[in-house]
Amino acid sequence: MASNAHADFRSRLQVWLPKLVLSPSLAMVLVFVYGFIIFSVYLSFTDSRLLPSYGWVGWENYSKLWRLSHWEISLTNMGVFAVLYIGICSILGLGLAIFLDQKIRGEGFIRTIYLYPMALSFIVTGTAWKWFLDPGIGLENVMQSWGWTGFEFDWIKNRDFAIYTVVLAAVWQTSGFVMAMFLAGLRGIDNEMLKAAQMDGASNWNLYRRIIIPQLRPAFLSAFVILSHLAIKTFDLVIALTGGGPGRATELPATFMYSYTFTRNQMGIGAASAVIMLMTIAAIMIPYLYAELREKK
Repeated sequence: MASNAHADFRSRLQVWLPKLVLSPSLAMVLVFVYGFIIFSVYLSFTDSRLLPSYGWVGWENYSKLWRLSHWEISLTNMGVFAVLYIGICSILGLGLAIFLDQKIRGEGFIRTIYLYPMALSFIVTGTAWKWFLDPGIGLENVMQSWGWTGFEFDWIKNRDFAIYTVVLAAVWQTSGFVMAMFLAGLRGIDNEMLKAAQMDGASNWNLYRRIIIPQLRPAFLSAFVILSHLAIKTFDLVIALTGGGPGRATELPATFMYSYTFTRNQMGIGAASAVIMLMTIAAIMIPYLYAELREKK
């Protein structure tokens, strides 16, 4: 009888122990992630300014937000940044993956070099690229000191080109990660199928165009989702690299949200912009998750 009770206690402990161990983390996620998301949504419908308040104003903050030229500028900048960032990272990542898939010497070392930037924080990346691109101390200054007196590279100070410096820094940091995703996809392709195509006379170009790249569709989709998410919430890279300037040339929705919430004391409008960012990310993530779950079923 005692042995049965002991066995029953052990079986219950095995069931409940993982739940007890994970419950504090789950509670913190519910409160500090989803709880604050709900609170931000609520604030977007209030007249909150310097501090949260509970005066209900309905959709007024959203109406004001879409009338602000600053918000339109941030959306335009995000469009330029996202298209270039996602496109260049995908093309460069695929090219690097194909290069490493040729079983070259020192692959492990080269792969580590490509992946290393992803280990850095965006603050570090932004600061390093700011030094590199600053005309007074960076590339332009070095080239002119070597005798290339006509060399100019002042994109970081130029309103028309500053957004492209953000693209450069972001691509440098993330392309290695995208390369790893594509490389994993390439290594998962059936070699027998490739050998059969080669025996039928398929050239390398047709091999990649008709067989290999179409089978990388899941990797392309995953890269698109991850890069889109990073593009929408890009904040610290911009703050460290350009501070949103010159003027508003590199302001993105995340920097707009921070500025209106904590600098301009317009918390309601800042919360409204944060909700729109959340909805944009959800519009990308939900179809992706649905497609993944449907495929598994």
